[in-house]
Amino acid sequence: MARPDKAAAVAELADKFSNSAAAVLTEYRGLTVSNMQDLRRSLGEDATYAVAKNTLTAIAAKEAGIEGLDETLTGPTAIAFISGDVATVTKGLKNFAKDNPSLAIKGGVMDGKILDAKAVLKLADLESREVLLSKMAGALKANLSKAAFAFAAPASKLARVVGALEAKAKENPDVIGGAGAAPAAEATETPAEDSAPEAAEAAE
Repeated sequence: MARPDKAAAVAELADKFSNSAAAVLTEYRGLTVSNMQDLRRSLGEDATYAVAKNTLTAIAAKEAGIEGLDETLTGPTAIAFISGDVATVTKGLKNFAKDNPSLAIKGGVMDGKILDAKAVLKLADLESREVLLSKMAGALKANLSKAAFAFAAPASKLARVVGALEAKAKENPDVIGGAGAAPAAEATETPAEDSAPEAAEAAE
């Protein structure tokens, strides 16, 4: 491969490492061209799968800020760069490897961290994004129903208490502090009491 071609290949790989949700490195020795096409189709639009030279991949990974990938880069390597749901793609790779033992998962990269083969397979055991969103929506709906019930029950009780108190206050204003009648009476009487001394002085 000519130097400009190598530089372009490295730049493309580095860009994929930087912008993918995750990358899974596989060894494809023994897979036919037809097998490779089937694998690409099974991954759909969630990932791209392509053969990559180990030396160029190592350089690209370092340019993308990924360290420690060199040990995984042995033997023929093909990389699945995942742009969609990580669990769905890794599950697809795992299932394909079961049916096609020639495909071996060597490791991967996620959030800049190196994953060994076991860690990648654990990702495959996770539930897909759609399933998790569905469960979250169900849980949220249930919690909202519980919250609505919790708010409605006290409100009805409070309404009954306020209604009873209002009826009681009409019968006996003292229940709510005399309903304001006493202060008004006192306000009327106070000026009369205060004016008595003045009247006495005037008489003198």
